[in-house]
Amino acid sequence: MSTLTLARAADGTSGTPLDVLRTVFGYDAFRGQQAEVIDTVVAGGDALVLMPTGGGKSLCYQVPALVRPGTGVVVSPLIALMQDQVDALAALGVRAAFLNSSQQMDQRREVEAAYLAGELDLLYLAPERLNVPETVRLLQRGRISLFAIDEAHCVSSWGHDFRPDYLALAMLHDLWPDVPRIALTATATAATAAEIVSRLRLDEAAQFVASFDRPNIEYRIVPKDNPRAQLLTLLRTEHPGDAGIVYCLSRRSVEQTAELLQKEGIPALPYHAGLDAGLRQQNQSRFLREPGLVMVATIAFGMGIDKPDVRFVAHLDLPKSVEGYYQETGRAGRDGAPATAWLAYGLADVVSQRKFIDSSDGDAAHRRRLSAHLDAMLALCETVECRRVQLLAYFGQQAEPCGNCDTCTRPPQTWDGTVPAQKLLSAVWRLADRRQRYGAGHVVDILLGQQTERVVQLGHTDLTVFGIGTELDAGEWRSVVRQLLAQQLLGVADGYGTLMLTPGSTAVLKGERPVMLRREAPKAARSSASRRRSSSSAAAVALDGPAEAVFERLRAWRAATAKETGVPPYVVFHDSVLRQIASSAPTSLDALGAVSGVGANKLGKWGDAILEVVAG
Repeated sequence: MSTLTLARAADGTSGTPLDVLRTVFGYDAFRGQQAEVIDTVVAGGDALVLMPTGGGKSLCYQVPALVRPGTGVVVSPLIALMQDQVDALAALGVRAAFLNSSQQMDQRREVEAAYLAGELDLLYLAPERLNVPETVRLLQRGRISLFAIDEAHCVSSWGHDFRPDYLALAMLHDLWPDVPRIALTATATAATAAEIVSRLRLDEAAQFVASFDRPNIEYRIVPKDNPRAQLLTLLRTEHPGDAGIVYCLSRRSVEQTAELLQKEGIPALPYHAGLDAGLRQQNQSRFLREPGLVMVATIAFGMGIDKPDVRFVAHLDLPKSVEGYYQETGRAGRDGAPATAWLAYGLADVVSQRKFIDSSDGDAAHRRRLSAHLDAMLALCETVECRRVQLLAYFGQQAEPCGNCDTCTRPPQTWDGTVPAQKLLSAVWRLADRRQRYGAGHVVDILLGQQTERVVQLGHTDLTVFGIGTELDAGEWRSVVRQLLAQQLLGVADGYGTLMLTPGSTAVLKGERPVMLRREAPKAARSSASRRRSSSSAAAVALDGPAEAVFERLRAWRAATAKETGVPPYVVFHDSVLRQIASSAPTSLDALGAVSGVGANKLGKWGDAILEVVAG
C-alpha cells in the first residue's frame, strides 16, 4: 500500500479539504460546486450530485474520504476498471484498494486486513458484493468515512443503464444511519433524479446540479449514406491518428466495422459482450494505454473510462435515448480540448427502433417509457435549432445557441411539407384499403412512378397516387418518411418495417394540420486544422516551437514511465499538465510543484526526472 502524503491527526482526520486538494491532487482551487458538495459530505450530510463527464465528480467523494476519519467505500459497477482507478489513486499517494470477483482469495484477505487495520483511505466495491452477507459483516467491523454510490443512474428504470443490484443499496441508510452517502451520475433528467432519491432513500440529501454543457464538443448529426464510408472520411480528414470510440448497435456490426478500419490502416479494436472476457479486458487496457487507437464497441463499453484525450465519439446507429447519447458522447474531450460527437442517422434507424419498442416484452408503461426516450432522441436529430440548446433543454437547462454544432455552423432550412406528406400518407392509405402494407421503398417507387417488376406485378401502377410525387427524388422522399415517423404521423405496422397510418395522420390528410420538414444544409468541406481552431476557452495551452519540443520530450518520458509502472499514460500526467510544464519550463522542484496538477506524491516520485527532461 502507498503512504498518504498527508499525515492524519489523532482523530483520524487529515487537514482541510483545500489542504488535501493542494497537497494530494496538486490543484489550487475547487471548480464549480465541488467545494459545496465536499463541505456537505465532510460535515456528515448526504448529497446527490449530477455533474457531466469530466466535471470532477470523483473529487467530490475522494477529498471527503481523505478528510474524514475512516475508509471511504465507493460502490461502482466498473469491475473491469477498478484496478486502473486504484492505480491512479496510488500514483497520488492515496491508500486505495478494491474487492471484486477478479481477485484470488489471498488478495481479498490482504485487502480485508488493510481495511480492518484502518490502512485504507478508499475501498471500491461492486454493488453485487454488498449483497453478500460476509461483505456487510466485514464493513461493520471497520470504520467507514462515507459511502459513494457512483453511476447512480443505474438505480433508475427511467434511466438508460438500469442495474437491479443497485436497488439493494437503500440498506446502507439502515445499517449505517450516521455515515454520509453521496450519489453521483454524469447524466440525469428530473425523472431519473427523482427515482435515484426514492430508490436510495436520499430524501434529505442536498442536491447539486452542475451545468451539463460541454462547450468543447461539436455535435454533428448527418443523414446516413453508407455510414462506414462516411466514418472513414471523418477519421481520415478530421481525426487522423486520434483516439476515439465508434458505437454500433450490434455485435456483428462492431466486428465488421473494426475489421474494415483495420484493413484501411486505422488501428481499431472490437469490444462487445460476446467476446471472451480476457480479450475484452485486453482491448480495453490497450485503448487506455496506447495512443491513437479506435475502439469499436456496443454500449457495453465506456462507463467510467477516464481517458482524457478521446478526440471523437461516433455513432453508426441511433442511440435509444438522449441520456445514453449524452453519456456516450461525453467520453470525448475530457481534457477540454476540441472534440467531435458525430452520429449517422437514417430511416432504417427509426423503423428498427419503433419495431423494437412494439415487440418489447415489457408492459404498456415500459413501452411508453421507451417511446418517450426515442421521441426525444428523434427530436434532437430532426431539430433545426441549435443541437446544444435542444440537448441541454432535455436536462432542464436553458442555453443560448452555441455556434459549435452543425445546425449553428450550417443551418438547415425548413419547408412546408404538407402536400408531400399528404401524398405519402394517401399512398399508404390506398394500399391499406386493398388490405396491403409495404415498406418505405415500395411506397416511394409508387410515388415516383417507377415501373419496377414488383410494382407492375402487384398492379400498383393503377393506383391514383402512382407517379404523383416526381417533384422529389428518392432520397428526399425517404427523408419525408423518416421525419413523418419521427413526428408520429406515420407508423410501423410489424416486424418487417411496413408502413401504417397513425391517429395523427387523419388531420394531415384532411388539411387540418400543416407539416413542416427539415431540409439538410449543403455539405461543407472541413479540415482537421479548421476543426482544431474551433476550440473552446477550455482548450489546451498553446505552445511555441521550443516549448512544443519540450512537450514532445515529456510525452516520450511519460510513455516510458507508464510502461515501466504498468499504468495508462494519463495516470502519470494528463497532456494538459505536460503542456503547462513545457510552457513554464520550471528549473526547480518548487517551481514544478506550483504547476496545477502536480501533487506532492508525484513531485517526490518524478520531479527530478521531469526537470531533467525540461532541461534537455
